Amino acid sequence: MDASAALSLRLRNLMLADRQDRSVSGVVEWFGAMQAQDLNSVLWSLGVRTGLSLTEIVAATEERHVVRTWPMRGTVHLIPSADAHWMLALTGVRQLTGVASRWAQLGLDEKTANLAMDLLAAALTSAGGRLPRSGCLAALTEGGIDVSGQRGYHLLWYASQRSLTAIAPNAGAEQTFVLLDDWVPSRFTPSSREAALALLASRYFRSHGPARVLDFAGWTSLGVRDARLGIAGAGLVAVDVGGAEMWVTPEALETAGPAGGRWVLPGFDEFMLGYKDRSLMATAEQLAKVVPGNNGVFQSTLVADGRVAGLWKRTLGKKSVSVSVQKLVDFDLDEFRPALEGYAGYLGLPLIVKNP
Repeated sequence: MDASAALSLRLRNLMLADRQDRSVSGVVEWFGAMQAQDLNSVLWSLGVRTGLSLTEIVAATEERHVVRTWPMRGTVHLIPSADAHWMLALTGVRQLTGVASRWAQLGLDEKTANLAMDLLAAALTSAGGRLPRSGCLAALTEGGIDVSGQRGYHLLWYASQRSLTAIAPNAGAEQTFVLLDDWVPSRFTPSSREAALALLASRYFRSHGPARVLDFAGWTSLGVRDARLGIAGAGLVAVDVGGAEMWVTPEALETAGPAGGRWVLPGFDEFMLGYKDRSLMATAEQLAKVVPGNNGVFQSTLVADGRVAGLWKRTLGKKSVSVSVQKLVDFDLDEFRPALEGYAGYLGLPLIVKNP
């Protein structure tokens, strides 16, 4: 399989090509997990795949079918609520292996961390199951815990990592937290660890394939051995892409064919974040501009037929959204006008484009 065919498959699997009417919960379930450390980014990731407005997407996240938490890589993802417990137990728990050293840095210990969980559980229960972040920190402070510096954030993370709490949709501009068991409408538990690995592999490769073993391992924070166990249990097919072994679902190969288009994607979209090796989507020089200084902060991208063509930034006003573009290759900006208008429509604002 050549690079062009592989990119076409990825565009279909990433739900960018051949967009249909989709629900928020359906998109999240298809991916299994979507990078969501930056809330505005993941909301537009959903918008570009569903055609729904920002208001409609936020309303859908209140239906409790999806939730934000720290299931893998020590960063926030949007995942199906029903899968939160088993994902935290399978991949999230890996982030707890070094927690003692982090406690030492912050002046915390297991007793304080457990007290924080008790205080949060009591405060959330008294508040009807949901509190803004400031309310959670106030409950810890009232319970005698110093939340200065990174201590408060770490304790909120720890409670979520232990499956006590999770991040709910914002109240205005402020993050809110809920008791995870209260938020989950129905809980799913795989029959075994092997079954959980296979399910995670199936979801990753159906939404990101063709991709490498190391892409899957990096996405999940699993070791390579567990990644291969998951692939073996998922019934995937190996394909050769320019001499590299990649994996894809048999169903994706049945629908293989050219796919292209123009997209305006947020910086933390799975299009980039979902892979360790991003050479199919951008050159090394382009990647250095997408992630300046390799600092983990991804710029928003203009994508043409699966390849990065440029960067874009928005300035949000009360009456319009202004977008500035930086070209990384030569193209006619009018090619991206429908995609940019789609973003403005998602916000419900008129569009102003600043020519590069």
